[in-house]
Amino acid sequence: MIDRAGLAAFLRHRRESLQPEDVGLARGQRRRTAGLRREEVAALCHISADYYSRLERERGPHPSEQMIASLAQGLHLSIDERDHLFRLAGHNPPARGPAGDHISPGLLRVLDRLADTPAEIVTELGETLRQTPLGIAVTGDTTRYTGPARSIGYRWFTDPATRARYHPDDHALHSRVFAAGLRKMVTLRGPGSRAAHLQDLLLARSEEFRAIWDDHEIGVHYNGVKRYTHPEVGFLELTCQILLDPDQSQMLLVYTAVPGSESHEKLRLLSVLGPERVALPGPPQA
Repeated sequence: MIDRAGLAAFLRHRRESLQPEDVGLARGQRRRTAGLRREEVAALCHISADYYSRLERERGPHPSEQMIASLAQGLHLSIDERDHLFRLAGHNPPARGPAGDHISPGLLRVLDRLADTPAEIVTELGETLRQTPLGIAVTGDTTRYTGPARSIGYRWFTDPATRARYHPDDHALHSRVFAAGLRKMVTLRGPGSRAAHLQDLLLARSEEFRAIWDDHEIGVHYNGVKRYTHPEVGFLELTCQILLDPDQSQMLLVYTAVPGSESHEKLRLLSVLGPERVALPGPPQA
């Protein structure tokens, strides 16, 4: 059962222990609140300020598992703290490791400091969990897909619109990289895993995937450079650096352009245009 008093005390303590700069917010002037304001936490967790306030006051409905997951992520909780929050709310904690979407506080802190850089946090199956504003401006909001379409590898073989952002000369390499990467995950995670489920879906739905899968390629990689065909600024050539969180099998991908290059100037232009100018069409049906 829910421990309302324990839940309220834990939320209040975590809120008061966080500073705006810890979560990528500006401190502003004349701040008197110890830690974050309730409305700031609510915005970080994508819930209403009234709902969050009622939780701290030991009131309101029993929060769902999805709501608790949002609270844990918004408050930058560690995995142990997240599990504790779930138990206070009367729920069993979700799985740890590659099956989970919870991002570690350390990885979030790095991402929060990359506001002027295209960056994203992805799972081992290529599912985008979080993007910087400039990351959205480059590739569109790829966090809003659901089901198998969350994986860029799945979208690559089933949704032609996914390929429009990438230079056509690189499409064949992308196909080989995605197929080889999925084969590695299927071998690592085994039958019954999410990777194996994606394999079955793609074998049933994509002739191209079946042909590449039959080649049994492993270890196909990019050369560190990705080339894009952007709808607003045209050709972009970006270098991709990767930071790995081994505990959650998540990766922070950071994209940069050579200073002084045409792509560097185009990134500056995209930072002015903003992500709202470069939205992707709606997700395809899974």
